Amino acid sequence: NDPEEEPMARRPRIQITLTERIGAHPCHHGHKPGDTWDFDTERGKLCPMASHVAFPYVDILRYGGSVPGNEPGCARFCCPDVDTINVVEARIVEPEEGR
Repeated sequence: NDPEEEPMARRPRIQITLTERIGAHPCHHGHKPGDTWDFDTERGKLCPMASHVAFPYVDILRYGGSVPGNEPGCARFCCPDVDTINVVEARIVEPEEGR
């Protein structure tokens, strides 16, 4: 078998989790620490501002990259809402993990 002829591997699932809130105000979209979403099937439930920031990190993880200062398969970032400052984690989910 020629590796160049094999189909591309299925892209990994990404789980998005709100891990903490640093800002003084609750999330305007109603999210709370501990909330989790499957990026492919539930990203419409995620705040549009956080989703916008998540896109490049999800692509980095899906296509084998890593984010400096983060463990492999994980990227932490913040929602851009200055009043809320939610910390969000994107993580590759193995097939037997997650929902």
